[in-house]
Amino acid sequence: MTVEKIKALLDACCQAKRARELLPTLPKGVTSSYIQYLDAIERLECEGVRVKVSDISDALHLPRPGVTRTVGEMEDKGYLQKSASAEDGRVTYLTITEQGRKLSQTFNEQFFAQLAPLLDDISDEDAACTIRTIQALYDVMAERRITLVY
Repeated sequence: MTVEKIKALLDACCQAKRARELLPTLPKGVTSSYIQYLDAIERLECEGVRVKVSDISDALHLPRPGVTRTVGEMEDKGYLQKSASAEDGRVTYLTITEQGRKLSQTFNEQFFAQLAPLLDDISDEDAACTIRTIQALYDVMAERRITLVY
């Protein structure tokens, strides 16, 4: 990849961040990561997974301490519930509460469902390629921090 393409790719990431900032305002005390976590949990549950913090961390490629902190906030606010495994008390499972399901459903129906037809010109293949590219860029930059000496 050329230096110019790298710069253009990073500029596109900035544009993507600005697009994310255009998401609708969430209820007071709710962050966009709550929606991401709820979506991840719902996807994992559909796959038959009894969800743990580590599952969310792996699914979203996020460090466990941050996920643990956010899950704690979500539990305190009534969006998630923790329960200890009957087989191994050290294992804690997460379930979405009714309040959490309502938040997720409202956001999905009122925003993403309206946005989907407006993005019909972007194919699933193009979206998947963009996602892979951004993830690859992030992985390289996170693993190989390049420092400059001035």
